[in-house]
Amino acid sequence: MSWPALPLEWIGHTGSINCICYSPHGSHIVTGSDDKTIRIWDAETGAVVSEALKGHIESVRSVAYSPDGQYIISGSFDKTIRIWDAETGTAVGEPLEGHTGPLMSVAYSPDGQHITSGSSDKTIRTWDAETGAAVGKPLEGHSGTVMSIAYSPDGQHIISGSSDKTIRIWDAETGAAVGKPLAGHTDWVRSVVYSPDGQHIISGSFDRTIRIWDAGTGAAVGKPLEGHTGTVMSVAYPPDGQHIISGSSDKTIRIWDAETVLQLANL
Repeated sequence: MSWPALPLEWIGHTGSINCICYSPHGSHIVTGSDDKTIRIWDAETGAVVSEALKGHIESVRSVAYSPDGQYIISGSFDKTIRIWDAETGTAVGEPLEGHTGPLMSVAYSPDGQHITSGSSDKTIRTWDAETGAAVGKPLEGHSGTVMSIAYSPDGQHIISGSSDKTIRIWDAETGAAVGKPLAGHTDWVRSVVYSPDGQHIISGSFDRTIRIWDAGTGAAVGKPLEGHTGTVMSVAYPPDGQHIISGSSDKTIRIWDAETVLQLANL
């Protein structure tokens, strides 16, 4: 698999870019920044698609597309979530309020019916994506900031990574904790993601390692992946599930062969 470098310099934000995501159809990229705005870009040309999306009064820390690509959600240090029309860039409804601390991560459920958020208030909240109403009670259990959240591909579970150094698995329908916290990292868990087949959970940490977990049992799979010399800020899978990609404060991106890593883990 080749990874060509694209000689594009996309200029528009006036502050650090904290989060980035592709649209489901791959034609657009959305970014959130310390300049309090969200921007939409043409993924091929790098051209700005619309005016900056403005409304947050503090840094934007997380952005995500709805599965159908019609909406964008953003979470901010201003403790709110905002919903935007992806085509027009206009705000949809009122901000979602309830968290008592800055928003660190937002995600859509795979069916697009719910929005879930993680915060420095140590809780995870779920919202009705259409009405904006809170769904159930906040999920409580972490003893530190919820740094990252993600849904399983089938939408049945939510995972969360925290500054308490653990990962938790939750039943997305009932909000109940599933099993015990996944413990092994020696520092904050900065990013979590499911593999496309839902069988594994990948986590990146301030301890500079990436860990793989069995999503069904919660057991660690093999040894930590080492190589980064700084915090692993983000981990991701391409849709084909053949690679694990990690980005770090050491200013590098690393690509790992997922099949080889799992084979070595099972030796």
